Amino acid sequence: MDNIAGKKSALTWAVHLSAAALVLLWLLPTLGLFISSFRSGDQIAGSGWWMSLSAQEQQLPPIRISGEEVERDGKFVIEGRLFDNENSAISAWGTNVNRPTEFLPGAVADLGDGLYLQVNEVGGYTLTSATSLKDVRMPRIFTTATTPPEFTTDNYFNIFNNPSAGQSIGQAFLNTMTVAIPATIIPILIAAFAAYALAWMDFPGRALLIAAIVGLLVVPLQLALIPLLNFHNNIGIGKGYMGIWMAHTGFGLPLAIYLLRNYMVGLPRDIIENAKVDGATDFQIFTKIILPLSFPALASFAIFQFLWTWNDLLVALVFLGTGNDQLVLTGTLVNLMGSRGGDWEILSASAFVSIAVPLVVFFALQRYLVRGLLAGSVK
Repeated sequence: MDNIAGKKSALTWAVHLSAAALVLLWLLPTLGLFISSFRSGDQIAGSGWWMSLSAQEQQLPPIRISGEEVERDGKFVIEGRLFDNENSAISAWGTNVNRPTEFLPGAVADLGDGLYLQVNEVGGYTLTSATSLKDVRMPRIFTTATTPPEFTTDNYFNIFNNPSAGQSIGQAFLNTMTVAIPATIIPILIAAFAAYALAWMDFPGRALLIAAIVGLLVVPLQLALIPLLNFHNNIGIGKGYMGIWMAHTGFGLPLAIYLLRNYMVGLPRDIIENAKVDGATDFQIFTKIILPLSFPALASFAIFQFLWTWNDLLVALVFLGTGNDQLVLTGTLVNLMGSRGGDWEILSASAFVSIAVPLVVFFALQRYLVRGLLAGSVK
């Protein structure tokens, strides 16, 4: 009775839970990166993104007292503020690295030699001495403060408008777009013509070509990088956008032809034969019948090719270069990790910029992805 048609399988709940788990595994890191890209560096270092909506208690870096002394009631006084954030509230403070929470806000600390220090809850401090403070080494203050949630768009402003902070992320973004868009369109155009010929046109050696294309799917691209670069240099292309477009086209064509050919073979033969009977040429059949019907396969390959070229680093370094005006986003992110590894707000904003466009492309075309991948698998 368990296999009666129409009855749900007992494993349906397991399938649903597995799908939900996979969605969460993909969604949570993306959401965390998006939230972190709007937080300050101190808050990223002090707490996880899931605590971004709650106030955070963290130990701030030590701050050395500075300021001009004034004489007041026979004593010398220096006053100031530890930080500019008026919303932060100090919960404890100290003057010794081993006892950073020794005093409560408002308490007066005896530093010896007639020095007295008081720090209030909002970060204001008062250093008092019976003698002049000009030759006295100012003490450092260690604070533990509670800061409210803080979100800012300055991270994105910095990476696009401040070259010293963002290391030309804006230029890298344009470079990546210049590489990815043509490197996606060119192989699709070539592969569509080749797939139609292999699917519906009879000519000698067609089976051998199909076998060769299948064999090229398993060839590692790393083996072809240096020979292909030498070939580009010999024919005058060298390093540049034309060279990287041709490289991505060559590496993407086997999968594109294989995917599109499998899809086109599964199209109804009657439609093509009727068109030929009506006098349509192969080019007219291809442009007016095959291409519109093959859009799911075209879209699925476009997703793969665009994601590959957008996230590529190796091919870009070999065929484009490593200059600041040539680096793509992945190369710039590698440089940021090396030179600005502590600026988590810059890294998170830059990383989210690098995945924003692929996310838009994927969600715009994802409904065609499964249909295209299943092309030719069933009859």
